[in-house]
Amino acid sequence: MDGCWHDSFYWALRDLLLYDNTDINRLKAGIDCRQKGYLGVTNVVNYIGNHDHDRMLVELGKERCIFGEEAFKRIRLGVVIQMTSIGIPMIWMGEEIGEYKEKTPDVAKVDWSLIADREDNSNKHNKTLLAFYRGLVLLRKENKAFFQTNLAFIHEDHSTKVLAYQRWAKSGEHVIVVVNISGNFLAHYRVPNIPFNGWWHEWTFDYDVKVENNEVYLDLAEHEAKILVWLGENWLSTKSVSQPDNLSVNSNSTEATLEQQ
Repeated sequence: MDGCWHDSFYWALRDLLLYDNTDINRLKAGIDCRQKGYLGVTNVVNYIGNHDHDRMLVELGKERCIFGEEAFKRIRLGVVIQMTSIGIPMIWMGEEIGEYKEKTPDVAKVDWSLIADREDNSNKHNKTLLAFYRGLVLLRKENKAFFQTNLAFIHEDHSTKVLAYQRWAKSGEHVIVVVNISGNFLAHYRVPNIPFNGWWHEWTFDYDVKVENNEVYLDLAEHEAKILVWLGENWLSTKSVSQPDNLSVNSNSTEATLEQQ
């Protein structure tokens, strides 16, 4: 067998996003499939939705009455974990635009109006989610840190529910992912054990940050992830080093495994 659907990854992410199950050890086992005996990046397919289950947005509404920005924030957290874990990410059709239909054996076409131009901008969350997916797919495609199974957990805080892990390639690419799986805003949170001092690019909000003494301080909103991409020790930053308040993502091409009905 060359690969399989990573079902335990789905259930760990579902319980985290839907029921606030903050079991860090269970999450680590999903992020690093080697803990279950899988050896390669193509051995598992990671997903947060497929045709056997209701969409996460549907479940958040039905089970928890979570809608709007709070629901989309949880989805973005799940997408970051999915896209930065070892394995192949699978996007169920429409997932990238916030499709909301319940599971059905009948034909359920994607509602493309979710990303159509609207005068009232009532679908801004859907458009932002699509840009978020596009940017993450492009990051995976261009950064060799995701091409190999190199992964190390560099920080875990069971009291604040923060987990940080590193992906890297032998050719020199390094990425740090910091996830706050709690429901609390963590201001000026210290993340230790950063492998290199110097400049890193925080991808999610599009700013540069300088690491000194192998530690960095980040503002982590509830149910939020940040991605630090290594730039270099003597990188000449042209971006603000402050942490913006509004979500900003890079969007270009979309590439990943797409599941269609």
